[in-house]
Amino acid sequence: MKNIFEYSIFLGFSWLFRFFGVGIARRFNIVLACLFYYIIPVRKQTVLDNLRLVFPEYSDEKIHSIAFNCYKSFATSIIEILCIPSMSEADVASAVLFEGKELILKRYNEKKGVIILSAHFGNWELCALAIGHYTHIPISVIVKPQRNGYVTDWLNKTRGKFGNKVVSVGISIRHVYAELKAKNIIAIVGDQRASRESIRVNFMGRPTSVYEGPAVLSLKTNSPIIIGVPVRQKDNSYRVNFEEVSMENLPENEKDKIIEISQRHMAILERYIRQNPEQWLWMHKRWKY
Repeated sequence: MKNIFEYSIFLGFSWLFRFFGVGIARRFNIVLACLFYYIIPVRKQTVLDNLRLVFPEYSDEKIHSIAFNCYKSFATSIIEILCIPSMSEADVASAVLFEGKELILKRYNEKKGVIILSAHFGNWELCALAIGHYTHIPISVIVKPQRNGYVTDWLNKTRGKFGNKVVSVGISIRHVYAELKAKNIIAIVGDQRASRESIRVNFMGRPTSVYEGPAVLSLKTNSPIIIGVPVRQKDNSYRVNFEEVSMENLPENEKDKIIEISQRHMAILERYIRQNPEQWLWMHKRWKY
């Protein structure tokens, strides 16, 4: 019953924002940010703790400013996601500008599987939709199911709106492996905290547990890893510059290779976060251990 009630509210906001149109609906971001930052704080302490950990040189005023703008950025992304059902391919294309998309097509035309790696940054959902539009190649988007199954089904329907395939992380890794061996393209959001036992790399100046999946899949299938991070511009469009993770001068040992590749792709993500810290999702306990 709780899930149905939550889903009804979720749908209500989707219909409301779509009624106004995404351009006007985005203006509600300040209302949502104030609500969940000041009135009903959601993970606020986690955000502040993370920012203070990573930016110890920043004043408290600057930390709070970045934190509040993080909530505004996330609210903007949620509003845009809720408007996706009424967005056309032309709307998505005008909202997301790709630089270097030729790199994806080049690697794909070399008959290689391709791993597109992104992060909870800007609007990653719009980025995934736009990749399918610009390349005209069905992308397998690897997603984590939400707690509410109704919301998961709604999101997966929007993710597949322009031909992308949705693959749940609950499905065996063999499916993802098979996609790459078949020389297809998969897209992964790869900035989540991994388990305590996972490999660690330096991220934002601290040893950080990361998933080794992208590096392992890349090595086993000879698939390049291409980073694409959607950076929100002042006009609320997104600019994505694709860059490939170097596979040159890797260590001989297999485990060391995995660590080095993971370090390289996390270093690229770190660069984007330091340039636009308010656009990354600081709301999870990234440095829990």
